Amino acid sequence: MKKIILSTLVLFALASCKKESPKTEENSGSTDSTAISQKAGAPKAELKEISQQELVNHLSNKNDTLYVTNFFATWCGPCMMEIPHFKKKIGELKGKPVKFTFVDILDKTAWKDKVPAFAKENGLENDIVLVDESKFDNTFFSNFETWKGNGIPFTYFRKGDKTDEVEGSMSEEMLNEKINSFLQ
Repeated sequence: MKKIILSTLVLFALASCKKESPKTEENSGSTDSTAISQKAGAPKAELKEISQQELVNHLSNKNDTLYVTNFFATWCGPCMMEIPHFKKKIGELKGKPVKFTFVDILDKTAWKDKVPAFAKENGLENDIVLVDESKFDNTFFSNFETWKGNGIPFTYFRKGDKTDEVEGSMSEEMLNEKINSFLQ
């Protein structure tokens, strides 16, 4: 009798773990943070791949412009959750001496389709660059106080000699505070 009950429970458990039927846009009630960049047939943008040295030069700019550099990947849920906050700030600060750059270093397989589609869908075609992390030498991460490339999202702020870093996803309030601390 115990074997029958145990067998029934195992079969029930296996049956409840089956895959759900594929959802379509029409029958899906919500969209998760990564689905934004994975819609079929999405338009693509031409993105620029830059070298480690070009990225280091960008990170080293010391002038009166605030440089906000965000390292992300389209498959990273926390990265996608903070993108709307960045887009809002880009709109608010248009015409001001602030430059936003989004750097995809971890998702080379998606550079041909997912990342360009994400860029186009979010109006970030001119703000995303691609850098091959496998070509980084030992000196690259010495540009940061805390980040060693072990997690994304990571955002680096620089204006003149002042810098700040945030490893992990930022709320809209936190992003506003960081940017405002540089613009005062």
